[in-house]
Amino acid sequence: MTGLGRLASLLEQGRFLVTGELVPPRTPDPEAIRRVARKLRGLVDAVNVTDNAAARVAMAPIPAAVLAAAEGLEPVLQLTCRDRNRLALAADLLGAHALGIRAILCLSGDPIEVGPFTEAKAVFDLDAVSLTRLAADLGHGVGPAGAPVSPAAPFLIGVAEAPGVDPSGGARLEAKVAAGARFVQTQPVYDLAGFQSWLERMTERGLTGKAAILAGVLPPRSAAQLERFAALPGWSVPEATLARLRGAADQRAEGIALAVEMVERLRALPGLRGVHLMGLGPDSGVPEVVEAAGLLPRPLP
Repeated sequence: MTGLGRLASLLEQGRFLVTGELVPPRTPDPEAIRRVARKLRGLVDAVNVTDNAAARVAMAPIPAAVLAAAEGLEPVLQLTCRDRNRLALAADLLGAHALGIRAILCLSGDPIEVGPFTEAKAVFDLDAVSLTRLAADLGHGVGPAGAPVSPAAPFLIGVAEAPGVDPSGGARLEAKVAAGARFVQTQPVYDLAGFQSWLERMTERGLTGKAAILAGVLPPRSAAQLERFAALPGWSVPEATLARLRGAADQRAEGIALAVEMVERLRALPGLRGVHLMGLGPDSGVPEVVEAAGLLPRPLP
């Protein structure tokens, strides 16, 4: 993985990884990206730059990733199959590589129905597995339909997984890893027992030895917010967790404490290679979680 950036180097060293998230705003103002990037600099090993998350329009992820990189962050570029066919996906991957982006996350994309643009047409020419394979092929100098690409465009390829909804028993993730994924970021974990059981199954399938699994952690700002999350597909939130937040005098502080405890418990799980800290908006709580959970200082590659 030489030459694939900071995240790849830390992965190769066997370090416990900490990634964050940067959600581009619905504005052409570059300073909006720079402000968020500066708040995360030094706190995470790399930062996901989302691609029209929740099926809502935002600044495109490639320019947002370049702006984040200029502030000293290593971007993980998210690309969704929802909005592009294979020609556009391949073109964006080549353009991203030309701009120095080496880490990507291959996603299907949130359903159109969860956003406000219900009349928009979803593309889904590829799925997450075939997008992963496309990115891996570019690293070997092979483009769509076998067309040669010179020089080759290698990437460190990541994928997402929802442990709470995995009817395949791991076959879905196994297909992504076989296609070329080298790291996996999961949905936020609130049900530790359920996640641990899933992680053990992935270990039994040999997947934790082939791809680094990073558990998602999201500090909820309130009980109401977490209740909305609990209704989303793939999320598993125990009632005891909701009750704890409802009963807190300061729900934001309790959400941060909940996330810190989850990070500490996750770090003890065999086979886990890191955490992916997700935060929504400028008041996300991610900086507080990183500090309180003892994740600083972050290692040099």
